[in-house]
Formats: sequence, structure tokens, C-alpha cells
Amino acid sequence: CDTVWPLGTLETMPARTEHGTFWGPGSYDMKAGLVQGLFAIDALAAAGAASLPVTPVFFINSDEEIGSHESTRVIIRFARSADRCFVLEPSLGPDGDLKTARKGVGSFTITVRGKAAHAGLDPGKGASAILELSLVIQKLFALNDAEKGVTVNVGTIDGGLSANVVAPESKASVDVRVPSMEDADRIEKAIHAIEAETSGTEVLIEGSVRRPPMERTPGNQRLWQLARRGAEELGISIEQAAAGGGSDGNTTSQLVPTLDGLGAVGAGAHAVNEHLILDKMVERSALLARLLSFPPLDDVIPAPG
Repeated sequence: CDTVWPLGTLETMPARTEHGTFWGPGSYDMKAGLVQGLFAIDALAAAGAASLPVTPVFFINSDEEIGSHESTRVIIRFARSADRCFVLEPSLGPDGDLKTARKGVGSFTITVRGKAAHAGLDPGKGASAILELSLVIQKLFALNDAEKGVTVNVGTIDGGLSANVVAPESKASVDVRVPSMEDADRIEKAIHAIEAETSGTEVLIEGSVRRPPMERTPGNQRLWQLARRGAEELGISIEQAAAGGGSDGNTTSQLVPTLDGLGAVGAGAHAVNEHLILDKMVERSALLARLLSFPPLDDVIPAPG
């Protein structure tokens, strides 16, 4: 459930425990978060969850790593009727920072169509899709803005038939990360506005910023204040941080106050060194249980004004 690792990975990357650390594929991102959620609910049940001021809903999503294409509509339905949302994705950094901001994520496919010709006999009769794609790629990389935190990356390119043929077609896949909806709209418009410069070629662009950014909205910051209050009651130290990757929290934060990164403390997501710190599991479960037990957010931390 919700891991990038293929079946059979445990044969070459077996799970193990060493010196208080659990190692294994999918452990940190994010099976441990699911385990913590179950423990938090079990603790609430033992304490009499029937009397809670709110009713927890535990939603387990198995397609988040591939974009939540099927689950998003269900997530939106739950979010619209929720008081607050806690995402059990792994925390950030060695201190287990909670995620109060995430970049929005966009995917684009650029297809350039040209005209084939013999590269030696009739090059002038052709129109190189690869030449045009190289110009498009430069325009895409020019959209990067390190100061604003906007990244546009051409991750793969493909095209051409052989070295002695003017390329009739080429393609590129593009990943976009943006910190705000303003940036998302601006970059999306800029990409779709790209036009062909090479005579005889055509540029086709598909894609969008499908996963909106999770911004530090007033509602999300109120939930962060609630988390700090709960952590203080438990004697836990927490900080907030921004993450470059997206999650289902990006979606829920458009509809309901959302706090992300309540899962495991560790490192190595999607990597062979994936691991989590076992001592932190109980602590994080306790924090989640406390956050679920608070009254409605407006009753605890009223909205400004």
C-alpha cells in the first residue's frame, strides 16, 4: 500500500531492525504512518472514542505515489465535510518537522512534429523536430526561479529515427514545482504559450499543475497552532517546515485546514537507505491521538475576525 517499491524488493532489500532503527522499503514512506494511525485510533478507542467531540475518519490511499488519479475524488468528498485533516506522510528532517507547506506539482508532455528528410541528400526538405525541441527546452528552463522556489525540469527526451534522418518527431516530459497558486497559473500559461520557431515544425503541449500547492493559509496555520498546543501537553518539541514534494495534503488543504508530515521520523524515502526511528513511533502516535481528540477547530482556535 502506497510505496514506490515493486513486488520482490524485499528479496534484495530485506527489512531489519538495528540499534533502534527499522530499515525496509516503504517503511518511512509511508507504512509507518499507517501503523501510527492505527495505534492512535486504538488508543482513542481504549480511552472511550465514542465520547469524542469529532468523529475520526481514517482514509488509506493506495495510489498516492502515482498521482492519486482514482482516489482524489473520494478525498475531496471527505475533505468537504471535515473539520481538519492530518496527513500521515513522513516528517521532514532528523527532528521530525511537520509539513505546513508543500509545492504544487505539474506534469507536461511536449511533442514536436517536423518533417523527415535524408540528412545528407535533402536536409533542406526536412524540418527537424529535435532542433525545435532544443529551443523549447531552453524556454522551459528559463522559467526556473530559485528565489521564488519555482522549478521546471525536463526529465526525459526522445526523438528521431536515425542519425541520417532529419527527425520528424521528438518528445519531452516536464516536471513543474510551484510554491503558490499564483506561480502555478503563471507557469502553466507560460508553458502553453510556447510556439514553434523552426519552419515546418509544430509544438503540441499537454498537461497542467494537477496537484495544487499546499500553502500556509490562515486555516492551516491555525491547525499548526493546535499541533503545537498538543505537542506541548505531551512534552514533545515540534517545528514546521516546507516540502518540495506533493501529497494528498495538497488537495485537502484547498478545502479544509490540513497538517502534513505527522508520520514517521527517519530518512531515505524512495532510496535503498529507507529507515525510521522506532523510539519516535509511540510519540508520533500519541500526538496524532491528541490532535484527533480536540474539539472542533473553531472552538479551540477561532478564526481571526
